[in-house]
Amino acid sequence: MRTLIATAFVSLDGVVEAPGGEPGYRNSGWTFKDIEFDPAAYEIKGREQDEAAAMMMGRASYEAFSPVWPDMIAEFPGYKVMPKYVVSTTLQDTDLVSNWGEITILRSLDDVAALKETEGGPIIVHGSATLNRHLADANLIDRYHLLVFPVLLGAGKRLFSDTDKDKQNLKVIECESYGNGIQKLVYDVVR
Repeated sequence: MRTLIATAFVSLDGVVEAPGGEPGYRNSGWTFKDIEFDPAAYEIKGREQDEAAAMMMGRASYEAFSPVWPDMIAEFPGYKVMPKYVVSTTLQDTDLVSNWGEITILRSLDDVAALKETEGGPIIVHGSATLNRHLADANLIDRYHLLVFPVLLGAGKRLFSDTDKDKQNLKVIECESYGNGIQKLVYDVVR
């Protein structure tokens, strides 16, 4: 069974929307504004590329990443070649870019669950706030890689849903605080 890892830049109040400057959000680019860059805080991002065997994202994140990431070979060499899965009910094969390796469209959470049952290494989920909430509600996420930023954003897309459900315990695998206030939190989902 494959491990599904949700990775996110998240504000202290749980917002994950537009951390890198994506248009349309009032606080877009919040990970870089007024927060000193510390390379140690981002070490986990390089490790994710080395350890992941595939990448997954929702349609909106795919549409944001696919015009940019294929050409960022220096920053994301591992992601260029690994298989990618886009979970979408509306995206068509003709909408996929041709310069970013193998890309497969999954139509449902059942498709995601079936993919998890296959052989292969970990699957990393980037961006994809809505997809992450649905995956968590369906108990499909196995691990969280979170970089928590010392900001409160109020409104915005959240990593976790407000669905009324049973308590979900997490086990701390890694945690570290950095001088710029960022905290790295890695949790396994306890089943």
